Parts: sequence; structure tokens; C-alpha cells
Amino acid sequence: MQRQRTFLAKNEEMGKTWNRDWYVVNADGKRLGRLASEIAVILQGKHKPIYTPHVDTGDFVVVINADRIELTGQKWDDKLYQRHTGYMGGLKSMSYRRLIGRHPELPIREAVRRMLPKSILGRQMLRKLKIYAGPVHPHAAQGPKELEI
Repeated sequence: MQRQRTFLAKNEEMGKTWNRDWYVVNADGKRLGRLASEIAVILQGKHKPIYTPHVDTGDFVVVINADRIELTGQKWDDKLYQRHTGYMGGLKSMSYRRLIGRHPELPIREAVRRMLPKSILGRQMLRKLKIYAGPVHPHAAQGPKELEI
């Protein structure tokens, strides 16, 4: 009797054997955290039966209407995004309301980035995320599927 082996995807197989799908997500009226967690699952490939933790098995995600995402409660003014310039006393902070006015795609990118692995593999997964403030995107040639979250 032959023992059954556990399937492990390999990096070399991902481009040739397994195709990566493209999904379009409309962020209009969605909650930031709930949307980001679903996107992180798709980018990692956890929705596929071939998921392997050390291989990027995920799909591409295109987010449209990023400027129309919603938050609950007082987070529009209380939620702060902080960065550091690298100089002494260089901590800069910006409220969600100001950030969405300047860079409407940044809150979604940051929320998803923080849910991915903190490694080279996580940065590779984040490159498959495309975010656009309006309803138009240039990825129609890839034939993206509409994904309802």
C-alpha cells in the first residue's frame, strides 16, 4: 500500500501550471477592515486548495472606488496614520479624513499590508494589489472577475 503525500506548491509551478486569476472589488460603501481581511485572504491564496504557506499562490485584486470606503463611529477624525521622517522628533501623523483627501488608496493598502506576512513574501503578495480611487481601471485586458465581498 502506497502512502499518500501532502501536496506542496512550488514557485516554479505557479507561473506555468497554475494560473493566477484577476478579481475586481468595488469598495463603495464597504467597511475598511472587513474588506481588507477578505483581500488579504485572496492575495495569500488561502481560498485555493493548493495553498502553501511558503509559496505565493494568491491571485491579483483590483480595488475600485477606494475613495468611497466607510468607517464606523468617530474614526474619520480619531484614526491616525503615523510615519517617521528619520530625523529626531520627526513623527508625523495624519487623520483618516485628511489622508483620504490626499491619497484615497493608501488606507486600503496599509490595512491589507498589515494583514500580510512581514517578509519578502508579503511584499511580493502586496504587489498583486491594484487600487484606484475612481470606478475606472486599466486592467480590462486581464479579464477580471467581479468579486462580491
